[in-house]
Order: sequence, then C-alpha cells, then structure tokens
Amino acid sequence: MKIQPIKTESDYQLGLKRLEVIFDSAAGTSESDEADLLGLMIDEYEKKHYPVDAPDPIEAIKIRMEEMKLRQTDLADVLGGKSRVSEILNRKRKLTLEMIRKLTVRLNLSPELLIADYQLTRQHHGSSEVAK
Repeated sequence: MKIQPIKTESDYQLGLKRLEVIFDSAAGTSESDEADLLGLMIDEYEKKHYPVDAPDPIEAIKIRMEEMKLRQTDLADVLGGKSRVSEILNRKRKLTLEMIRKLTVRLNLSPELLIADYQLTRQHHGSSEVAK
C-alpha cells in the first residue's frame, strides 16, 4: 500500500480512480485500509477545493419540508397561518425570531442556518424582482 497526499487536481483524479477499484474490498485487507485512508484524503481535498455553500433559510425550509413530506398548511401553526407561510416561502416576509425558534423544533434545523440573511422579492408593476 503506497499512500501519498492529495495535493493537486491530478492527484485527486488518480485517487478517485484508485478508490473506484478498491472501494468494495473485504474488511481487514490492506486494500480496505487503503480505501479508508484514500476516502478521508479525497474528502479533505473536496472540502478545501469544492466547498458547498449552505442553502439560505428559505431553501433550507423547503428542502426539509420535502424530506419530511410536509405541505405549506403543515407549517401554518408554526408560522402564524396559511397566508403567513406563503409569504415566508415566497420571500415576501422575513422570518421572525419566534418563527425561527418554532421552526428549529418543528423541522429540526439549526438556528444558525435559519438566522442567515436572505433577500426578499417584491412586486413591481406586475413583475417580480429582488429587493435590494
């Protein structure tokens, strides 16, 4: 087993190809150990070179609603009514601190994710545009 750090895109691509070959190795074998180490190095390289931004609060709510198979009406009690849910999800109104507290519990989302700033949209003569 020859392990080298992944420092370049070329090293990364070679690492991915090697991992593909040894991925299903039997536990306890040197190939299995190599796959574990290679997987960790690939993960570190990806975190550094291909970071994934967290979704904004509204996208996070929509994603979690989809995961939990919830409809807008299911959040009416948390956000203060059906029309309020619609206003929040359509970016017409900002989340309040009380809403964030309730959503944290109801959707099991971190408060840090929900307090992030995001843009509202506004109606302007029949067309929707992002508020500055």
